[in-house]
Amino acid sequence: MKWKEFFTIRKTELIITVLFLAVILFVFPNFLAFVEGRQGVVLADPILELFKPIDLTWLTFGLIYISLIVAIFSFAAKPDILLLALQSYSLLVIFRMMVMYSAPLDAPERMILLNDPLVQFLGSGEVLTKDLFFSGHTATLFLLFLVSDKKRLKIIFLMSTVLVGIAVLLQHVHYTIDVLAAPFFAYSSYKIVTIINERITFNKYIGDKN
Repeated sequence: MKWKEFFTIRKTELIITVLFLAVILFVFPNFLAFVEGRQGVVLADPILELFKPIDLTWLTFGLIYISLIVAIFSFAAKPDILLLALQSYSLLVIFRMMVMYSAPLDAPERMILLNDPLVQFLGSGEVLTKDLFFSGHTATLFLLFLVSDKKRLKIIFLMSTVLVGIAVLLQHVHYTIDVLAAPFFAYSSYKIVTIINERITFNKYIGDKN
């Protein structure tokens, strides 16, 4: 679907989605600051105990930002996929907030700080350590894999997901359960949004026929 046709059919939906995501991203840094100030628990993770942490910050963010740039250029030509990505990501962030609020955790004991330039820019500049339970970076990359409609891009995003998941474990930034749970939450976000959009389209079709 081209942009001209897309604006005719789904302009209002796009505007609402962008505004909703903007509100979420405005609230999210304050929520992260709240989470960072709470006392949490340290989980016993037998996988992390098998190796000492190593600093893979540059590899992690290199993969993340390259994937995001590729996704932006790819999805920009396909507004329906871009809208699906924005809606799914909005729900993914809400899931992260719900889970972090419900399960206060402290970082793994030997973690090496992961300096996320985007989070620090949006927030207070403080390096976050307690945005845990499921890895937002891993989940976001897997979400890109799900929404993409090109096989080559799917391979790139899936490889990036696996490599970033391994990297944050090797750096002890996340617990093993954080990385394993990330694809589940990404898929749930994608599937819920897809089902809602399909039902809206179906109901609109039935209404137009009547």
